[in-house]
Amino acid sequence: MTTSPSPRERIVGSLLAGAVGDALGAPIEFHSIDAIRSQFGPSGLTDYAPAYGRVGAITDDTQMTLFTAEGLLRARARAADGGLVDHVEVMRLAYLRWLATQGHRVDDPMGGSEYLDSGWLIGERELHARRAPGNTCLSALRAGGSGRPTDPTNDSKGCGGVMRVAPVGVLGAPAFAMGADFAAITHGHPSGYLASGAFATMTAELFAGRSLAVAVETARTELQAAPGGDETLRALDAAVALAASGTVPTPEAVESLGEGWVAEEALAIGVYCALVAPDLRAGLLLAVNHSGDSDSTGSITGNLLGARQGVGALPIDWLDELELADVIEQVGEDLASAFADDRPVDPARYPPY
Repeated sequence: MTTSPSPRERIVGSLLAGAVGDALGAPIEFHSIDAIRSQFGPSGLTDYAPAYGRVGAITDDTQMTLFTAEGLLRARARAADGGLVDHVEVMRLAYLRWLATQGHRVDDPMGGSEYLDSGWLIGERELHARRAPGNTCLSALRAGGSGRPTDPTNDSKGCGGVMRVAPVGVLGAPAFAMGADFAAITHGHPSGYLASGAFATMTAELFAGRSLAVAVETARTELQAAPGGDETLRALDAAVALAASGTVPTPEAVESLGEGWVAEEALAIGVYCALVAPDLRAGLLLAVNHSGDSDSTGSITGNLLGARQGVGALPIDWLDELELADVIEQVGEDLASAFADDRPVDPARYPPY
């Protein structure tokens, strides 16, 4: 009899599987499917390939996901410390810490260096590697990261918001609103932040042990009620319809949903691949073998499948070669301890600001 994964196994599994999908997609992110097949054979990429000077390299997708998790944990620590918590402000500072790891000077007028130079995550030197960070994320954060759904900083619906918000599912019911708010820090188009809210809703449902079908339907309900949600809802419905159609899952089928450079397409591809995947390995390979944003769609698919199946479903060979696997696992364990087990956050690791 198969035992259902625990919430801890789902949370840790989501972060690790997302990172594996990211690392699989990294070497082919900017390649067409024809170029991928020419290089790797008719089946496309079937295993890690070198990127950024190593095998199993993560990109900015995983880096920013880790700093999203850090923001959640630091907000939790602040609440326990008795302070008023502005979750968006705490997350903004977390993303400014990520910006600092990318070699940019961060001089935030709303906070001193103690806000931007603290905690254990920024001290992990391997996270300071530049891995093709998104221009919208960089420009919005260099300008202070002050975007909100009600006061957008730009009109971008790039996938740089949706690809980083999987950890927000640990919040449960507020995940849609929080996921959207956190993405709007850098991405101001409704599809840019509402796709992110929908994705966070899905991980919340999966962390709670519900099926992927239920998770998608819950996200659809949120989108139906959200002004500006029509475009993301159509993309999500297209993914569900394609999965139900019996069409053989191929790169061409994936590309019928778009290329994933924008948020609603990246979410649709991730959902489709997760729905049709016979197992986690097959789902991740389907998610990266196409002509679009392979690392982001691999990451989103991995976040979903890891949350559904738990950490035990991850192929050991891919985990063994994954860059920063120990750091990613530790962040997942810290999230699970705080939000699944309701244990205190260590303020030395996650200062309350």
